[in-house]
Amino acid sequence: MWSTPDDIVWRDPQALVLIAAKQWPGTPGHALIVPVVHHEHLYALPDALGAHIHSLARRTALAMKSAYGCEGVSTRQHNEPAGQQDVWHYHLHVFPRWADDRLYVTHGARMAAQERATYAQRLRAHFQ
Repeated sequence: MWSTPDDIVWRDPQALVLIAAKQWPGTPGHALIVPVVHHEHLYALPDALGAHIHSLARRTALAMKSAYGCEGVSTRQHNEPAGQQDVWHYHLHVFPRWADDRLYVTHGARMAAQERATYAQRLRAHFQ
């Protein structure tokens, strides 16, 4: 596991928000929302937990706009190999977005733990 406790922005009994270890070049500081209890994919996710995760996505997006000054936010989530799922635990990506950030034409790479901790601290300060 690449993530560290310093990556965590928010945690409650149902889910956590953390800065992703893998970052894309034009959208630094992207976060993951991960349920505490294992669910392999969207199909297995209980409705109430899905609603909670969506609420956390909204809170994360608002925090990103305040903390990073991004121009927009995108979410994405993958299911099954044909849907490009490569981690077999449900999670939702929340990306800060800027014009011409090339999110969908670039590849991610691991970000250093200290740099991730800085993004987590910035996001934590604006998380409500």
